[in-house]
Amino acid sequence: MTERDITERGRIEATPPFHAQTVERVLTELDTSVLGLDADEAASRREKYGPNRLPQEPRPGPIRRFLAQFQNILIYVLLGSATISAILGEVIDASVILLVVLINAVVGFIQEGKAERALEAIRDMLAPAAAIRRDGHRETIPAEDLVPGDLVLLKAGDRVPADLRLVETESLEIQESALTGESLPVAKGTDPLDSDAALADRINMAYAGTLVVQGFGAGTVTETASKTELGRITGMIAGLPPVETPLMRQLEKFAGVLTVVILALAGAMALFGWAVQDFGARDMFMAAVALAVAAIPEGLPAIMTIALAIGVTRMVRRNAIIRRLPAVETLGAVSVICCDKTGTLTQNRLTVEDVVTSDESDTVKQQLLRAGLLCNDGEADWHGSGWTYHGNPTDSAFLAAAVSAGFDPAEERAAHPRHASLPFDSRRKFMATRHLFQDRPEPTAFLVLKGAPERVLDRCAAEADGSPIDADGWKTKIDALAAGGRRVLAVAWREAGPEHETGYGPLSDASLGTHFRMLGLVGLIDPPREEASPAVAECHAAGIRVKMITGDHAATARSIAGSLGIGDGTRALSGPEIDAMDADTLRLHAADCDVFARTTPEHKLRLVEALQADGRIVAMTGDGVNDAPALKRADIGTAMGANGTEAAKEAADMVLADDNFASIAAAVEEGRVVYDNIRKSILFILPTSFGWSFVILAAVLAGQILPVTPAQILWVNMIATVTLALALAFEPSESAVMARPPRDPAAPMLDLYLLWRTLYVAMLMVAASYGAFLYATATGTPLAEARTLAVTVLVVCDCAYILNARRLNKGLFAKGLWRDNKLIGPAILATVVLQAGFSYIPALQSLFGSAALPLDGWLIAVVAAFTVSILVEAEFQIWKRLRRN
Repeated sequence: MTERDITERGRIEATPPFHAQTVERVLTELDTSVLGLDADEAASRREKYGPNRLPQEPRPGPIRRFLAQFQNILIYVLLGSATISAILGEVIDASVILLVVLINAVVGFIQEGKAERALEAIRDMLAPAAAIRRDGHRETIPAEDLVPGDLVLLKAGDRVPADLRLVETESLEIQESALTGESLPVAKGTDPLDSDAALADRINMAYAGTLVVQGFGAGTVTETASKTELGRITGMIAGLPPVETPLMRQLEKFAGVLTVVILALAGAMALFGWAVQDFGARDMFMAAVALAVAAIPEGLPAIMTIALAIGVTRMVRRNAIIRRLPAVETLGAVSVICCDKTGTLTQNRLTVEDVVTSDESDTVKQQLLRAGLLCNDGEADWHGSGWTYHGNPTDSAFLAAAVSAGFDPAEERAAHPRHASLPFDSRRKFMATRHLFQDRPEPTAFLVLKGAPERVLDRCAAEADGSPIDADGWKTKIDALAAGGRRVLAVAWREAGPEHETGYGPLSDASLGTHFRMLGLVGLIDPPREEASPAVAECHAAGIRVKMITGDHAATARSIAGSLGIGDGTRALSGPEIDAMDADTLRLHAADCDVFARTTPEHKLRLVEALQADGRIVAMTGDGVNDAPALKRADIGTAMGANGTEAAKEAADMVLADDNFASIAAAVEEGRVVYDNIRKSILFILPTSFGWSFVILAAVLAGQILPVTPAQILWVNMIATVTLALALAFEPSESAVMARPPRDPAAPMLDLYLLWRTLYVAMLMVAASYGAFLYATATGTPLAEARTLAVTVLVVCDCAYILNARRLNKGLFAKGLWRDNKLIGPAILATVVLQAGFSYIPALQSLFGSAALPLDGWLIAVVAAFTVSILVEAEFQIWKRLRRN
């Protein structure tokens, strides 16, 4: 091979790139020919370049994934507490602590869900076999045996097996949406292009994983395996670190602070009890264990998992399928949605938006639509309830427009039978057909052209009425339609000359001639979804920026975005402009601009990273393999369920069953509700945990015996509290949840007021529980019964306090508070039944050291609970009034 370099990664770097070179130079650079390689040279290159197969990354096995569930600083504290308990002979306490840790690990392991399969989904896009020319003969080989320089033959239905520079084409069209994101097939050619042509504009290249939908072609292999465009995307995915959700970050901070506080308090308390109160070392070790177990909200992971799972169920009802559980909460923090245009904001179908003629007469418009129906390879079928169209999107759009104007496709084609045609290709850029118009006094042969305006205009000599063509006027109309984001096609016809008198015989470029009459222009557009604009407005009202990222041209992007209320309708940042920016410059422009056009996978990935660097929580939508890296890097990757590739779905956190942007807005709302409910659960659980800690601390400081044991603390934290907190996970949405801005991901989960509320409620519960214990011991109650009373008082206080915790911004007597969550009552009843079992069932008495509680003990608990709930409500009303003032 000559005039080329092999980079460190093994990628072939041609200067200029292959798409900018002539066919002859490409063959020379790759040291090959249109006859392909000989067998010996192919074997040598196979040795050098390796198989045409994407590499597979190793994955952690189930054991490693299970052990990863224990990598949490609070779990370490619990494991340490269990170890100390076991060493001191407290086997029951140690066993209960270990059981709690194990349950949390199992729940996390199960909810981690399916292993990441994005890379496998991309690998499945590679063709299993390839037709090639070798030694001048056609043969079929496994696609993994392809090497640079091989000559690959393509036909309709083939999946392109490697990156190719096309050397021969015949009406070749390739569906590249998986790579470029654009839904229309691309007509291919062989002529060289500009060096800086975007991926979507490289019509002389065929890329691995794309699909041939029409015609024939041949191309020489330029890249294989991980060096292909598909392989580069795979490499980008494999190199991306996992994204940490805002909730995970908040909980890690919370766990770190809580661990330091627990260890400091436990150490200081043990030292004080041993040095000042003359407690034995063993007693202080157990007191420290009890304090650590008390302060850690062991039930919180289970509650969070269940709250997220409930969010998943609710989102499914709104067409959003969650693949990774933490994504539910992250949705509630989203501040930017980067949205693909085609199919998500638009209907993913071309429609005729504009019909422009020289005089705007209905007669000429009818002629244009008839001509567009005839010069058309699509099919239209009537099924009683409506028409369905088959064929490429452009032909289907012309058929639909003609039907809307009153034409019957079958009748028109019968009255004007086609006798010859020239298919559209990338060289001529138009389609031509010849028809015999039998509905005239004398059957007349007509030629019809449909295609690129400049090519059709070149063959026109007259307007529809026969007057001289106004070429400049038509060019102005073409520019105006293009500026409005339309895909513009022109339609023309003429009576056939003497050479076409019979209406039979082949068509050729030469036989078409000129002297056509210009019927007019058609502006095609993929129209916005009806529900997209209100959904965008809802996101804006919720403080969420919506940005459109597309592979389409800037004019089209601006037009669609403007119609949806995205951006100002005047600005669109293009892929080449992004290439010219460094990271800091892009960060500024990414935050400021809302429309991005002619983007590649690298551009999408850079935009996501730039927005994240600016502190945004980013949701990214996509449907093609080209979107997979950005989907994986985004905080919330959202794939299309109906039209998305498997690679996009596997890289995503969420899949939209209906490919609808409105479903994203609905999912964001549900995400906010889930986060609110998690905060409510934390606000409910922490006072109990902190309350136990304060009880133990108070007992040691007062030189008293511990009012509870570690096992009894775990009973409350894992059984009673969790049962109640589960009901909070089903709380409905609070009012105006989508009328507030996204939460700050850096803000603590508990603001100053909620932290104060937690400590205030904890102190009330300390007073109630420890006060009951002191009263019981002072009146000669046995220790087991006194401890049972302390536990029961705290559990019943929890039953009352859950009513206060149901609303973050409303009081105990707010409208609907007693009706809109039907699980609160059953949860309270279940907790009371469980607590009765704790007190009266012998097996539980043996396990937890509890005792039967007399009726007056339950009365004490009810009075204490009522008092705590009223005092919490009074505090809330005072805070509410202070905030209002």
